Amino acid sequence: MEWIRLIGIAIIVIGFVLKLDTIAVVLIAAVVTGLVSGISFVEILEILGSAFVNNRLVTLFFLTLPMIGLSERFGLKVQATNLIQKLKGLTSGRMLTLYQFIREIAAFFSIRVQGQTQFVRPIVDPMVQAAAKLKYDEIDEDDVEMLKAKSAASENFGNFFAQNTFIAASGVLLISGTMESLGYEISPVAVASASIPVALIALALAAGSNILTDRKMDRKYGKKGGRK
Repeated sequence: MEWIRLIGIAIIVIGFVLKLDTIAVVLIAAVVTGLVSGISFVEILEILGSAFVNNRLVTLFFLTLPMIGLSERFGLKVQATNLIQKLKGLTSGRMLTLYQFIREIAAFFSIRVQGQTQFVRPIVDPMVQAAAKLKYDEIDEDDVEMLKAKSAASENFGNFFAQNTFIAASGVLLISGTMESLGYEISPVAVASASIPVALIALALAAGSNILTDRKMDRKYGKKGGRK
């Protein structure tokens, strides 16, 4: 009967396969698992409530959504596009590489750029899209979505591969602390130093991919826009 407690995993798998609401699926799985484990419904609600209160800081990003909406409403995208128009020779691929470079430098100095919702969505992606449209006049919907994905990927790559280049980053301290507890003498400086080549390799690979993207779009659309 101990296996019945794993029913929550089955519920989550089925829910994800059927593409049901993620939060609802997880909550149902938690409640069902608790009930089959002998926990009363009231106790389950108490556990869920305590977990929410203890992790309530995770929901603070909701407060940024009205700010992003107001920024876009009052011309943030327009200003990003105007900036691109003033920069000569800046393609979508070069813009993506530049942003990942900036993201990695920011991570090295532990400067919080704030990620997808607060930075990529209202600023970086419009600049990447503007660079493409200025060069090719118009691009099809598939390439618009592709550039959106690559904008998001630049943020993820820059953040993920460079976050441990800062000596006091939580990941660095976790790694060094864990290794020391296992009997290995390793300092945070050593962890950060080992992370720098990884960040540079990630940047080089991304730059190569972005160059190929530019060339692919050149072959597809030709240089018929404002920047030739």
